[in-house]
Amino acid sequence: MSILFSFLPKQEQQDELVKKFPHAEFIFQKGLNEELLKSASILVTYGEDIDAPHLKTAEQLKWIMVASAGLEKMPLLEIAKRGIVVTNVRGIHKTPMAETILAHILSIKKSLPLINENQRKGEWSKRVSPTELLDSTAIILGPGAIGGEVGRILQAFGVHTIGCNSSGKLPPFMDEIVTFDKLNEVLPKADIVISILPSTEQTKGLITYEHLQSMKQSAIFMNFGRGDLVKEQHLLRALEEEKIAYAVLDVFEKEPLAAEHPFWSMNNVIVSPHVSSHSSQYVIRALQIFSSNLNAWMEQKPLENEIDLEKGY
Repeated sequence: MSILFSFLPKQEQQDELVKKFPHAEFIFQKGLNEELLKSASILVTYGEDIDAPHLKTAEQLKWIMVASAGLEKMPLLEIAKRGIVVTNVRGIHKTPMAETILAHILSIKKSLPLINENQRKGEWSKRVSPTELLDSTAIILGPGAIGGEVGRILQAFGVHTIGCNSSGKLPPFMDEIVTFDKLNEVLPKADIVISILPSTEQTKGLITYEHLQSMKQSAIFMNFGRGDLVKEQHLLRALEEEKIAYAVLDVFEKEPLAAEHPFWSMNNVIVSPHVSSHSSQYVIRALQIFSSNLNAWMEQKPLENEIDLEKGY
């Protein structure tokens, strides 16, 4: 059984896998080696390096382990036609992303950007207007593993949480739940709107200018899912017209964000270069999921985080 990695874990992590699975052949490469892929039965990748032409020659490939949550750059339909199993690391982002989201919320609520700006200018000013999280309302678009962790922490601060998903089923740490088609009914109540949605046909362009216009002028909009949730021209217009107070953006329609983009210089925008899930524990957790799944694969048992290739998640 040949297992090809298209990224390089640390040497001690490689050694641990080789020791734990002595009957498997591990090949660790930086970048996808197309020649080696032809004979690999398992590919471990971040998901951005494999395309449809690769599948034509990867005749032995049976399982792709994606060491990230996003799958939108992968040729899922072609993979499905080949009967290849795909799993990801859904769930490992919840701690770093929830902590990052909370850090941004508290920073804005407590006027830390302004305080930092005053410090750089050497200006002693008490003209700041901090607000509290207590008794506020947050809408969480995509209350899954990450959204649920965000909800849990926000509830500890006394925040009323409203989840929004496609099923309408109430998940943990949500006080209410609405479906996507009812989102416009709850947006005017929100002090914070947080998206952690993946990119699917249902979520592309889900948030419109009309949605943004219906929010409180004091509201914070946060996108930590995928950049195609909202057209940037609509978000830019809403911010320029002060329909909302703040936007915290970790993802964008086109990445990296162009150097001339207006978001960089706007006082009511935080630009985060798609780093909210970064953590010193990321690869460690990803390999733990892979190891567990490799045991299951060898024992012909169900795999954790298997993807529905038609839905894309």
